[in-house]
Amino acid sequence: MPRLCANIGFLFPEMPFLDRFEAAARAGFTAVEFASPYEYPAAELRTRLQANGLSLVLINSPAGNRAAGERGFACLPGRTDAFRDGVGQALDAAAALDCKMIHVMAGVPPAGLAYETALALYAVNLAWAAEKAKAAGIGLVIEPLNPRDAPGYLLNTQEQGAAIVEAIGRDRIGLQFDVYHCQTAQGDVATRLEKLMPFIAHMQLADVPGRHEPGTGEIGWEFLFRRIDELGYAGWVGCEYAPLGDTVEGLAWRQRYNV
Repeated sequence: MPRLCANIGFLFPEMPFLDRFEAAARAGFTAVEFASPYEYPAAELRTRLQANGLSLVLINSPAGNRAAGERGFACLPGRTDAFRDGVGQALDAAAALDCKMIHVMAGVPPAGLAYETALALYAVNLAWAAEKAKAAGIGLVIEPLNPRDAPGYLLNTQEQGAAIVEAIGRDRIGLQFDVYHCQTAQGDVATRLEKLMPFIAHMQLADVPGRHEPGTGEIGWEFLFRRIDELGYAGWVGCEYAPLGDTVEGLAWRQRYNV
């Protein structure tokens, strides 16, 4: 049975962020994830986690100015200092919150920059970050994003992500396999899961189209959940979707699929 954690950046949007920890615990979750811990004091976040018996599974490295289209700095020329500062912030936050995994954002290469150049810069920066994270006892993951939701993002396919993981080393970095992004960009989710499972360190889910609850779209979740178990995946699966209505009512899909 997949271990589900609540992405409280997406779930429980009907309430203030800091109240979502208690809401997640009340809904039966024992772990949460969220992209950005940088807007709140670490002591406050830690108190919320501990008070509700929750572990923090995953945070992101700083994305930069999302409104301006930034999604990290790892592949951007001239932004190495910003990237390294962001990795330092993420490692400090992870240590303070006892979080063992950081998603390192790749970034959107500027127009005119050759893809190979951006990829090379990304690999160098990621290798540096992996060494820092390994010394701190924290794992890094990278996530391909579909080009419809994240135009221009460096990584679009699961195979691109797995190749980077293989190059840097699976003992230093892993693939964050998001079912929603995979289905939207490529399809054939189950076959890709089977092929790439040795690289996968974390998973996330949402249905397609719409990025809503499992059962609201085209994905065959009963088969997919069974296949995840058959493949022996033992990590967390983050519920990173936009609820169609009330979050708790929408969580009925867990009983429907027995997860």
